Amino acid sequence: MEALADAAPRLGPFGRHVHYFSTIGSTNDLAAQLASAGAEDGTVVLADAQSAGRGRRGRTWFSPPGAGLYVSTILRTAAAHDAGRARTLTTLAAGVAIAEGIGKATGLRADLKWPNDLFVDRRKFGGVLAEAIADAVVLGYGINVGQAAYPPELSERVTSIETELGRAVDRARVLAETLAALANRHADLLAGRFDAILDAWRASAPGQRGARVSWTTPGGTHMGVTDGIDDQGALLVRVGERTERIVAGELTWL
Repeated sequence: MEALADAAPRLGPFGRHVHYFSTIGSTNDLAAQLASAGAEDGTVVLADAQSAGRGRRGRTWFSPPGAGLYVSTILRTAAAHDAGRARTLTTLAAGVAIAEGIGKATGLRADLKWPNDLFVDRRKFGGVLAEAIADAVVLGYGINVGQAAYPPELSERVTSIETELGRAVDRARVLAETLAALANRHADLLAGRFDAILDAWRASAPGQRGARVSWTTPGGTHMGVTDGIDDQGALLVRVGERTERIVAGELTWL
């Protein structure tokens, strides 16, 4: 692919082993198999369409041919300056990188929403799925690049880069720039430059403060107002006079 070849000096480990498929069940599933078999840091699985694409919490990711980017990468952080914190912040770093890559390739500003969805206004056009596999993290991301016939339950809540810009976009360049940005942010993780990642995420997430959210725990449904993220990437939510720390679970933005 010409765009990847042109970007090769900036791709680091993400340009060495790229597995491309016209159609696949799930790029994350194959990347998980490769990670378990010892595939190198930066290995990429790329597909033009997925028949069983997955989002967070087992949801289906609509993956029609030719309309989006469906990418999974293998990240290994065992050699990082602080391996535990690097692993914890991998998902946030990926969201920052993908937003940066989209901006460079297309000029579109993506807003991040915790934990790592990409939005324009209130319409989603991208997301990140991170799954721990042995000593690696399989990081999948999907981006709606072109317009598509979305299912009725999605049509009012999703958008695409081309819809927002009103013009055609080079998918290959979006791929190359997101991988190049991911290489930069992965290097930040390995070197322990965590503040740079956290600051960039905060700057790209207007809803991190002052937004009303609800979430469900075994004790019931709770509501509060966002109050930023902490140094481990957890979302802070004010509930009355106390602050709750959200690290996972089903969160609804109201």
